[in-house]
Amino acid sequence: MNNLIVISGPTGVGKTELSINIARHFNTFIINADSRQLFRELPIGTSAPTEDQLKKIRHFFVGTLSIHDYYSAAMFEMDVMKCLSEHFASDNHNGIALMTGGSMMYIDAVCYGIDDIPTVDDVTRNTMKERYEREGLDALCHELEILDPEYYDIVDKNNPKRVIHALEICHMTGKTYTSFRKNKIKKRPFNIIKIGLNRERDELYDRINRRVVEMINSGLVDEAQKVYAMKGLNSLNTVGYKELFEFFAGNCKLDEAVFRIQCNTRRYCRKQLTWFKRDEKTAWFHPDNFEEIINYIESKLQ
Repeated sequence: MNNLIVISGPTGVGKTELSINIARHFNTFIINADSRQLFRELPIGTSAPTEDQLKKIRHFFVGTLSIHDYYSAAMFEMDVMKCLSEHFASDNHNGIALMTGGSMMYIDAVCYGIDDIPTVDDVTRNTMKERYEREGLDALCHELEILDPEYYDIVDKNNPKRVIHALEICHMTGKTYTSFRKNKIKKRPFNIIKIGLNRERDELYDRINRRVVEMINSGLVDEAQKVYAMKGLNSLNTVGYKELFEFFAGNCKLDEAVFRIQCNTRRYCRKQLTWFKRDEKTAWFHPDNFEEIINYIESKLQ
């Protein structure tokens, strides 16, 4: 049977270099499962693999989209399954592929499948985007409560992407978003080996804080300035850019924006760990334990 190695973990833990070393060991490529690293305009703020790292190992789904492109976990599932199918069907494969990233929904979409929710058309998407900018999130939440009270009860009401997408489906199909959510696990034609990476909290937080400073020193402010005019795009609704947009708007000083990026990144890190640790199929390791990780993977290969 073919095998997919999945390396997950919180932001800043050290997935990129370890994944490159594992891919080298098994003579395979890397599928990126970080939803923001797909956007070519955001390499610094998303800690996308560098040119040198991309030369070491072939990567898929890094810098393949523009921030203006619509993309979703369902589309990622479809694209990755096509990529894996082509790889495993080729004459020169060794039955092993590797996927790594920290986007929880993207990883679950490949490992377990995602509901077949209709793709939103451009007219509906643009209409809802305009309404969000004009009416605000509270008004859209109130409408969702009326159109789909069941989903309203569980959705993160502070997450405009989730609220807007549910309303898009409601308006486009005339059905509730809930009616499309089956949560049925799809069987995959390959063996999945899940590795989770973690560090002691103080160590992880220190790495996050230092990485934010490194991003600033590497040109994150200029990178964010170049896309500031498009700040309403969903692709830019992410840590690192939102805080700098507040700085550009004159709502805070740069050092305060940097501090907020560090705080919000640590908060996102905790959210990632909570999500990933729910999966009992994931084996957890410190990123420095390379040999231990390799031995575990080899014991699980089929």
